[in-house]
Amino acid sequence: MLPPAKLAVYGFQHVLAFYAGAVIVPILLAGAIGLNERELIHLINADLFTCGIASIIQSVGFWKVGVRLPLLQGVTFTAVSPMIAIGMAAGGGTDGLLVIYGSVIVAGLFTFLIAPVFGKLIRFFPPVVTGSVITIIGLALLPVAAADAVGGADNPHPEDWHNLAFALGTLALIVVIQRVFRGFMATVAVLIGLVAGTLVAWATGFATFSAVGESAWFGVTTPFFFGIPKFGLAAIVSMIVVMLITAVETTGDVFATGEIVDKRVGKSDIARALRADGLATTIGGIFNSFPYTCFAENVGLVRLTRVKSRYVVATAGAIMIVIGLLPKAGAIVAGIPHPVLGGAALAMFATVAVVGFQTLSRVDFHDHRNVVIVASSVGLAMFVTAQPDVAKALPEWAQVVFGSGITLGSITAIVLNIVFHHIGRGRGPAVAGSPGEGTVRLEQVNGMSREEFVATFGRLFQGETAVVGHAYDRRPFADTDALRTAFQEALFAAPRDEQRALMAEYPDLGGLDIGEASERDQSAAGLTRLADEDQQEFEALAATYRERFGIPLIVCVRDAHNRDHILRDGALRLTNSPAQEHAAALIEIAKVANHRFADLVADANPIHTARTSWTKSAR
Repeated sequence: MLPPAKLAVYGFQHVLAFYAGAVIVPILLAGAIGLNERELIHLINADLFTCGIASIIQSVGFWKVGVRLPLLQGVTFTAVSPMIAIGMAAGGGTDGLLVIYGSVIVAGLFTFLIAPVFGKLIRFFPPVVTGSVITIIGLALLPVAAADAVGGADNPHPEDWHNLAFALGTLALIVVIQRVFRGFMATVAVLIGLVAGTLVAWATGFATFSAVGESAWFGVTTPFFFGIPKFGLAAIVSMIVVMLITAVETTGDVFATGEIVDKRVGKSDIARALRADGLATTIGGIFNSFPYTCFAENVGLVRLTRVKSRYVVATAGAIMIVIGLLPKAGAIVAGIPHPVLGGAALAMFATVAVVGFQTLSRVDFHDHRNVVIVASSVGLAMFVTAQPDVAKALPEWAQVVFGSGITLGSITAIVLNIVFHHIGRGRGPAVAGSPGEGTVRLEQVNGMSREEFVATFGRLFQGETAVVGHAYDRRPFADTDALRTAFQEALFAAPRDEQRALMAEYPDLGGLDIGEASERDQSAAGLTRLADEDQQEFEALAATYRERFGIPLIVCVRDAHNRDHILRDGALRLTNSPAQEHAAALIEIAKVANHRFADLVADANPIHTARTSWTKSAR
């Protein structure tokens, strides 16, 4: 809980970042189903009022409702097309609106009731899915920011340099503040950028606040303002599908926020978040608003500002309730020019994508199945985002999915993860061998006998195989990283006499007849082709080291810069205590084993290795 002044400032920053996205849904819906201006104003007020209630429920929480993270709630974009279709099918106008509200209320109750079941499905959301979904959310929202940056989706003017100047100027100011300032100033960079950009636009005549004078001071939204809701089966089914899709988006946002605030998200957290979505959606249907979900732009704002207090979002909710009751206040916020808002949104939406990249960094991409999942889901999401009219080529029921890149990409990631990792007999990533001679996959490793395991991975260490046997006892291995970690832990947990026996097996640096594995290691620094004078220096160092510590001088040559560096470092190590050199030798053995393990994986995955090598060389 921050001091009241900071809560107010940070909360207002969230409101500014959220506002345009919040009001766009009622604006689009009203225009499509033929509502008049008075009805539109009431929809906007009702939307803001209910957004505030929903945000407080989600961030503060009560009982088993609300995830208690800094997540701000807003009307989901996924519902726009289905609601327009429902409203038009019912004749448009307020008649269509009543059928929409009936479906919204039922879908909200449905979401509330299935939340615990959906929470139990968390095992179907590993990092490969959540990382893909979070990345897709960030990337798919960037065109929305770009549309604002050129004047707004309803009136774009990309050729107007003023729009470009306001958008890039706002973005540049945010970046400069983040670079120059620390503490409070850095955390309100987005707010300063929005306020400064708006003031400049107003001073130069590119922003107007004429709507403020025309708006009323006070306006209350009452339950069922437009009449008693009507319930249609087709409309209810369509809205339930929307809420199921929204549940996936909410799950992605919860995981993204969990990453930002360092909170481990569990199935109970997902259930709490979805209950809040369901309750807020039901309240929305009663108070003349629409389905609710977590707003990704505000997830990006939390990441950008590093202000992680959930009470900031609760304060933003309180501010929205006030704005929803004061149409004049809403008109002031609505005066922010599109290009200014677009410049700030570019930073916030891209930051959401970065959170996705961080999540994907934990994915084992040596497993080609994960490559397919990420590539397919992101590719389809960007396809629909770049070509939104492609949904018109499909039946109306399919347009709910293909009408949104976020929806299509999220569903693709979930379905492919189930197909590749949960249906049938998965073989796991290749961890040894080669495509020509036969690869050893992770599932096979988990089913090996001790003798087979030692024969396959014994080359990671020199001669002595006791450590490899200890690693075998740590089965089963969930992925490639878990297998590599098992060797490291087995090495450091082995009894001292086994560690000393293992150290004695390692050859001298620059020695002769050192074996294929060591030759591959030492050739990295040219130790297999030393001149006579250099050979003598290494032999002298090795003999002195053995005499002092009773073990060979072990160095991970692949991490060393050159021969001179190895000699200089070896001479310095002669001054260490025996205990310190014992620990140093273990660390060097672990480094050597890591490189040898990477060789095994690389040999088994030549395509992945070639792609990675090409990327590094291109950089």
